[in-house]
Amino acid sequence: MDRVAANIDHFWITVGVGTGEPIRIALSTHSRQNAAAGFDPRLRVGIVKSSFTELPSTGLTKANGLDYHALEVASPVIYIEYERPALETLLIDKATRAIFIEAWGELYVRIHVGIHQVHSMRASCSVLRDLVGRDGATRFYFAEEKRAELMLFKYCGQA
Repeated sequence: MDRVAANIDHFWITVGVGTGEPIRIALSTHSRQNAAAGFDPRLRVGIVKSSFTELPSTGLTKANGLDYHALEVASPVIYIEYERPALETLLIDKATRAIFIEAWGELYVRIHVGIHQVHSMRASCSVLRDLVGRDGATRFYFAEEKRAELMLFKYCGQA
C-alpha cells in the first residue's frame, strides 16, 4: 500500500490455480493517467449476471479474447462510476462471498505471477491505443442461487 493516497490505483485478489503458487488478479480502481491528464479518474463498472450449473475448471488457460462490445450487444450493460474507496468495498464484498473467481487479462511475472489489464483495452481519454477483442474482466461465482456476476471495467472515454 502506498502512503500517498493518489498513488493507490489497484485492488489485488489472490487466487489458487490448482497447482503451484497462487496468482494475483490486479484490478484497477482509479486511473492515475486520467487524473494526471485532467480527466475523470473513476472507473465505470458494469455487471452481467448469469447462473451456472457447474464451476469452471481450475487453472490457467489461454482465452480466445474478450470483447465488451459483443457482450453489450448480447445483453445491455449499465455502467456505474465508482470512486476508489467505494469500488474497493464492492470488490471486498464480492471476493469474500465468492466460491470461485475467473479473470481475463494479461499474464505477468514479477516477484509473483499475476493477471493485469483486467479492464477494457479500447482507447480512453488519456490512452489512445485502441485494442479490439483484448478486454479483461473478472467473474465472481456465488453459492446462493448458483449465481455469477461478470464485472466489466471501463475508463473515461471508453464507449
